[in-house]
Amino acid sequence: MIMQCEDAPGSGGHDVEGLLDELYATPPPDFVSRREELASEAKADGRVEGARQIRAARRPTLAAWAANLLLRSEPAESQRFLELGRALREAYRTLDADGIKELSDQRSSIVSALSRQAAALAREAGHRLSGTAQQDVVSTLRAVLADQDAADRWAAGRLESALTPPADFLAGTAAPAEAPQKPTRAPTAPRSSRTRVKDELQRQEQLAQARKAAAIADQQFRRQRAEQADADASLQHARNLHAQARQRVAAAEEQLRKVREEFQRAEHEQQEAEERCQASACAVTRTERAAQEAAQEVERLTSSVR
Repeated sequence: MIMQCEDAPGSGGHDVEGLLDELYATPPPDFVSRREELASEAKADGRVEGARQIRAARRPTLAAWAANLLLRSEPAESQRFLELGRALREAYRTLDADGIKELSDQRSSIVSALSRQAAALAREAGHRLSGTAQQDVVSTLRAVLADQDAADRWAAGRLESALTPPADFLAGTAAPAEAPQKPTRAPTAPRSSRTRVKDELQRQEQLAQARKAAAIADQQFRRQRAEQADADASLQHARNLHAQARQRVAAAEEQLRKVREEFQRAEHEQQEAEERCQASACAVTRTERAAQEAAQEVERLTSSVR
């Protein structure tokens, strides 16, 4: 006999990865209820670990869901966008001025077009993106172009919150100028000039670090806000289930009350019927005895006449 391992792909209908993909394509307002349904189905099929993974999924923000929807609805365009991001990052890494200029020119128009497409997909699914959510989609797409980790997360199709691109990458929209050739004899700068240059470099470094810290803090805030929204939705779902259960209990108690009343009526009717039956039996006995006595009297009188 061939034994099937728990949570093996294909067991019980769909594999867990496929269920998670479906879950993250579900509109955020329906995410929690659908998550509970899929987790319950997985558990009923014996896939306990799969049910745990599904229940651990966090509801995405509207912008993150729209970005996930864009990836799944437009796979060819999404793949070209990921390739553009790889090319752009490579151009920045190698300081390819011509490549950066050409790719940067494409970046703005493509990000704008894809963000509008994501908004249209969300609208077709019944959820219009607000201005803030639309900006979050733009921010996510720019992050995908700028950062490999962000690109990998988007490509997985399970974003929970919007992504933020590195600040220094956003600032570098123009192609870097070619580095000037070093003169044969570099003039020695006055000490004050060197100090100013050093101070400016330190300031730029501090600014870059501050921007990076701000981006990390913003991502944490978005993630915590998404977790809070998910917790609120879970609480509301639990409250709805509790209210439904309470209604069913009230209905069952009312039904039980009626059944008890019917039982008491039936018991009373049975008691009355038993009393009538007993009275009738007594009456029959008396009548029978009277009939026997009358017959005996007739027989006695008949004998005396003879």
